[in-house]
Amino acid sequence: MPKAHRVELTNDDRRWLFEFIGRGEAPVREQTRARVLLKADEGPEGPAWSDDWIAEALELSTGGVAGIRRRFSKRGVKGTVKRKAPDREYETKLDGEQEAELIRLACSEAPEGRSQWSLRLLADQMVELDVVEDLSHETVRQTLKKTDSSLTGVANG
Repeated sequence: MPKAHRVELTNDDRRWLFEFIGRGEAPVREQTRARVLLKADEGPEGPAWSDDWIAEALELSTGGVAGIRRRFSKRGVKGTVKRKAPDREYETKLDGEQEAELIRLACSEAPEGRSQWSLRLLADQMVELDVVEDLSHETVRQTLKKTDSSLTGVANG
């Protein structure tokens, strides 16, 4: 039975795949996809293994191998091997000035009766100070985490 999605690699594709695997720096999933393409290659230089053989040799499902073939027909070699960037874009919750204000607040003295700032307390204080209209403790956590500082005076919660 003919395969729905044939994999025929050019010499350049094959060379790129061997170099990609040989470097050993890529994530295992990407290396596995590269190996599937090399084994599935039905060109004159390729071994043209069946999906069942590839699946058994690389410990994958035959559906997974078929999916890699399908991706190859749509995206080509690099588009199949490399991870696809997400389609969605996320809006940033805080601009630079608001982030600076949050960091300044987190580094300041904790409110009276508290030994340290909590993430929820910081979020509430940012709203009280009219810096932002609404702010979640998770946004506070992510913002403080990306500053790469040691704000040890902030408690989770």
